[in-house]
Amino acid sequence: MAAREVPVYLFTGFLDGGKSTFIQSTLEDKRFNSGEKTLLIRCEDGEVEYDFSTFSGENVHLLSLEEEDEFNEAALQKKADETACDRVIIEYNGMWPMQTLYDNIPDGWMVVQEICFAESGTFTVFNANMRNLVYDKIQTCDVIVFNRCGEKTDLDALHKIVRQANRRCNIFYEYPDGRSVMDEKVDPLPFDVNAPVVKIEDRDYAYFFSDLMENMEQYDGKKVEFKGLYPQSSKPMPDSVFVAGRMLMNCCAADTQFAGMACYRGKVEKPKAGSWFILRGKIRLQRNRLFSGKTPVIDVESVKPAVEPEEPVATFY
Repeated sequence: MAAREVPVYLFTGFLDGGKSTFIQSTLEDKRFNSGEKTLLIRCEDGEVEYDFSTFSGENVHLLSLEEEDEFNEAALQKKADETACDRVIIEYNGMWPMQTLYDNIPDGWMVVQEICFAESGTFTVFNANMRNLVYDKIQTCDVIVFNRCGEKTDLDALHKIVRQANRRCNIFYEYPDGRSVMDEKVDPLPFDVNAPVVKIEDRDYAYFFSDLMENMEQYDGKKVEFKGLYPQSSKPMPDSVFVAGRMLMNCCAADTQFAGMACYRGKVEKPKAGSWFILRGKIRLQRNRLFSGKTPVIDVESVKPAVEPEEPVATFY
């Protein structure tokens, strides 16, 4: 029997970011809260306590979790069954990794919206000292809201931090006078995606791979050239195929993984595992049997030996 589908509204960020205040106002909005059975899961004690008297609270059931190990599938499913909830709102703890959430939400629960909240005055400090946790919260969000912005707030610095982790989310700056300003700054890619050959410099590989994964259709049929590695640890592959890419660090050394693509060499000589080379070829999208969708692969035109880049691990910095 298939699990019942339950929409999940996920709110992430750190203390004093404004999650509780936003959830409170959302539940007070009758356009959102018109009687649906709602399970509200609170994973940290913020400065703002929920006031159930200001909205129809009989249909909203609160589950408070204080420890990370309490956020487990059995506990969540039990409460959902008890309340027969139509939907779930999660106020997630900023100090808990997102993987805990992904590993434990029950079958059938689907995150339909993810909003991250941050306090503009402390965000850069958090990023400097806990970059892995900040990146963890930004990379999958649909929207990020910076609260308590002022005339001296460095919006460019906030924008840059977000775009290093997530190029597609919307960014909003909230001001004490009630203004909400959407960030409409357009970040040009550091390479010309419309060139006859899209040449990727060593320093730009992380941006290329991130944009490719987010906008695959735009690259379908494009000819590209970049310096890549055929990793020594690659699994055995057919003689006609090899892998090319770079190690990519999103936020810290612990979050480093290989970011590459399958390459079909045709009549080109296959490079040796562990070697660096300059690869030129045409990207095409190929259906992936492991998931419902397509993945980019490269039909190789040429492979030329190359020296290891000065910075072998690609980053967004």
